[in-house]
Parts: sequence; structure tokens; C-alpha cells
Amino acid sequence: MPKVLVLYHSAYGHVEAMAQAVAAGAREAGATVALRRVPETVPDAVARQAGYKLDQAAPLASVEELPDYDAIIIGCGTRYGRVSAQMANFLDQTGGLWARGALNGRVGAAFTATATQHGGQETTLFSLITNLLHLGLVVVGLPYSFQGQLGIEAVSGASPYGATTITGGDGSRWPSATEIEGAHFQGRLVAETAARLFG
Repeated sequence: MPKVLVLYHSAYGHVEAMAQAVAAGAREAGATVALRRVPETVPDAVARQAGYKLDQAAPLASVEELPDYDAIIIGCGTRYGRVSAQMANFLDQTGGLWARGALNGRVGAAFTATATQHGGQETTLFSLITNLLHLGLVVVGLPYSFQGQLGIEAVSGASPYGATTITGGDGSRWPSATEIEGAHFQGRLVAETAARLFG
């Protein structure tokens, strides 16, 4: 039974919803799953004024716990087509793990959210995946066996590089059923892959 960490940053709750779907998919595959969030770096007063969702149930993660997992799935919102500062700050603290190869051979994956369809979903996923590759993880995407990303009937996230959602410029759009299904699919696939490697 693989141990999976779903590690995320969510300013307004959209990525949190995707993280919960990723975790549910991994659990469905029989994995033991921990849902953790990275620390917020925005000052509390500024975050409250901006309407950040600060009451998230997931406990804060620590860099030291990362080697405890067979798979790590990371997600955050995009910042100009790249990883958010909060997630970057957390990942920048993993140099010691990198130096000793502590995560080599583990399974990794990424998911994200953007305001618009062309707001940098794939570049943000690659930004996250670059970190995973540098840390020695084997990356799992969201293959086209997830049929939900083949449809053109509605605006929708999803990419072969990872699950995504679109929030709208004002944050009023929440993950659609298809986007949640994609996150669930990816979580399950990561857990199944980890079970094959470590089972």
C-alpha cells in the first residue's frame, strides 16, 4: 500500500478542491494519503483583505516529511504562467533532500488552476514538474485515457501534463465535474504507479 502526499497551495480554495479530488483518487486505489498545504507567505492582514481562504483544514507540511512518501503530487495556482511564490518558497527549502538524493525514484505529479483557459496552465505544470525532476521523481501526467480532456463541448481544464481547473478572473468559477474527475483520475493513476514500483 503506497503512501501518497498531496501537497498544495490554494489562495482562494480552487486548488484545495482539486487537491481533495486528487487525494480521493489515490485513496480509491488503496493508497494511504496525507493532504498537506504549504505555509502562506502573504502577511495575514494582506491575505484577509484580498479574500484568501485561510480556514483550510489540511495541516501545514514540512520539508522533512517528504521522504516518508512513495509519491508526491503537488499543486498550486499559476503566477504569470509559473509556480506560485508560496510553493516555490517551500520547494526552495528542499536542497538538502536533493543533495542526498532522498526522493530519487519516488513518483511525482502536478496539478494547477488558472483564471483563464490560456492563463499558463501547461507552463505552470512544467514549472512544477521541473522541480520534481530535479528532485529525482518519476513524473506521471494525465494521459488521454482520461477521456474528459478530449471534449470540446464546454470550457474545461485538463492537460496531458496534469489536472487543471479554470477559476474565472474573479474566482467565481469552481472546478467542473470533468475537472474534478481529471484530478481524481490522476490521483488514482499516481497511486497505482507507486504500487507497481514499491509493491
